[in-house]
Amino acid sequence: AGIRHIVKQSVMGADLEAHVGTFRLHRQAEKIIEQSGIPFTFLRPNFFMQNFINFFSKTIKEHGAFYVPAGDGKVSFVDVRDIAGVAVQALLNESKHGRKAYNITGPNAISYAEAAEILSDEIGRKIKYVDISEDQAREGMKAIGMDEWFIVSMMELFSITRAGYVSDVSPAIEEVTGKKPITFSQFAEDYSRSFI
Repeated sequence: AGIRHIVKQSVMGADLEAHVGTFRLHRQAEKIIEQSGIPFTFLRPNFFMQNFINFFSKTIKEHGAFYVPAGDGKVSFVDVRDIAGVAVQALLNESKHGRKAYNITGPNAISYAEAAEILSDEIGRKIKYVDISEDQAREGMKAIGMDEWFIVSMMELFSITRAGYVSDVSPAIEEVTGKKPITFSQFAEDYSRSFI
């Protein structure tokens, strides 16, 4: 079909061949692309900052809190706008970025409790992080109609978060785009209306 270059959004940790369903599925797709012989660039981002909007904005608006079984685990959350910036560079410069994989993270790793403090500062009202049990998380996800496969996937991600496996920080955004990655504070300021 004349495809010259594939830029695939994968996930940080896909290359580790870990027993995490999301990681395995992305790595399987990466292997198919590698075997195709078509030049590729794999973008492997960590958890998205925008998922605070997708998953937590309702409870933040209604209860001033969000509920996650993540303990004190830290995450190098990344803004999806930065992922897009890396993708643009990969698409524009195949010769420089072909046959490469980039872990894409924010500038630092923060806990969900720290994220709540930052959101509180930017929104102007107290936001709390409530560290719930896995059982409570499962029940809550079932109650809102999430499929079992998705619940299992989320529980795996929360487990590796608690264990500290998603706290690595990568310089890829600045190396590829020449710009510093967006901080969680900047994200919270930019999207503050989503939490009011």
